Amino acid sequence: MKQLRKIIKIDEELCDGCGLCVPDCAEGSLQIIEGKVKLVADNLCDGLGACLGACPTGALTIIEREADDFDEEAVEEFLATKKKQEAKTAPQMDCGCASTHIQSLKQPTPCQSANKPAPIPAGAIGDSQLSHWPIQIRLIPPHAPFLQGADVLVAADCTAVATPGFQEKYLNGKVVMMGCPKFDDAESYIDRFTEIIDTCALKSITILIMEVPCCSAMNVIIKRALDKATTSVPVEQITVSTRGQEMERISW
Repeated sequence: MKQLRKIIKIDEELCDGCGLCVPDCAEGSLQIIEGKVKLVADNLCDGLGACLGACPTGALTIIEREADDFDEEAVEEFLATKKKQEAKTAPQMDCGCASTHIQSLKQPTPCQSANKPAPIPAGAIGDSQLSHWPIQIRLIPPHAPFLQGADVLVAADCTAVATPGFQEKYLNGKVVMMGCPKFDDAESYIDRFTEIIDTCALKSITILIMEVPCCSAMNVIIKRALDKATTSVPVEQITVSTRGQEMERISW
């Protein structure tokens, strides 16, 4: 039944698709669709505006208009269906796909390194600092053995391409988890990081993001996970420019 009530309004011209508002909507009524945040259905929005403070561009406002009544039962059903869909599409670690096989990649011993042929000078590439597989956040299970007691680098996908010497500067000695905070599912990331923080006794988390607005959603994801977790972990957030220059370091 429709009635005049408060409900969210989205100004698509102001919305840059950063996705920061999505985790703040407990009803799941906001989703990124074709690069813009959309209201999934009127009856899923309670009109309280918990998402407003997360929007950096002012694209979200609360207005009064004729809309379907807020339906708590519909919200519960919607969230349950969404969770089932995520479970179906989540990668299964026992499947035959090599991209999901958990692996610890051994680094060469000092002896092995010493007996390697002399490297080619002028831009020769050294050994990879990657210590494990997989590296995508959505593919790494919270129980992965390489997460135990680790220093974790949570890196936005674009940072590896933009930053010269990415491995030497940021990856050495860390377990890397990569993803895109704009296009990936923020809620599933929050739940995954919450479980990892609670069960893996992490030493530290380093967040590496780009200067673009959508990348800052990764900070929100980690903060929300820390709020939900029962264990605290020191966090350092590093921002790099689109030219790969380090712009800022902040510790939480």
